[in-house]
Amino acid sequence: MILSDSDIQKALKTGSITVEPLFPGAIQPASVDLHLGADFLVFDASHYAYIDPAQPIDDMMKPVSINDEKQFILHPGEFALGLTYEVVGVSDSMVGRLEGKSSLGRIGLIIHATAGYLDPGNKLKMTLELHNISGLPIKLYYKMPIAQLSFSPLSSKADVPYGANKIGSKYYGATKPQASQYFKNFQNNNAWMKFE
Repeated sequence: MILSDSDIQKALKTGSITVEPLFPGAIQPASVDLHLGADFLVFDASHYAYIDPAQPIDDMMKPVSINDEKQFILHPGEFALGLTYEVVGVSDSMVGRLEGKSSLGRIGLIIHATAGYLDPGNKLKMTLELHNISGLPIKLYYKMPIAQLSFSPLSSKADVPYGANKIGSKYYGATKPQASQYFKNFQNNNAWMKFE
């Protein structure tokens, strides 16, 4: 089940959903529009031959910021990590699903590859995995509508919500773009690689 506009309003009042700030007109029939934040990370391909997910990659990415006067140009085939302007959160009994805007998809802008899921109990600026699949550069403006977030209640409250110590949540509460932390899976005794 996906929450309707009226149920989104109710969930905002009870606090099971938070959207800060909530822009005027952001609530759509079954989602909330989110806007582009100021901070990005881009790969510095000039110094590296490949990406190794078993190694930290923070040094492979450089930060870029935009504002009302400075836009971000995403060239064809390029990839960048960005964030939503809003901090969004869900209770332990709710999930959020991030999707692109139809009008931006029609110009070749992909806003997430796989990280479109807001886990129960998390509250953060949603990561945008921006990719330009068109043949022309795309100019991105600070605070432009960039995505939409829908919400679904869980069948029951999560026993172990995102951010709980026992599950090792890597991106809990993020307010800046973070390079992939996948290498930490290799540091945890490679338990996921041991097949019986």
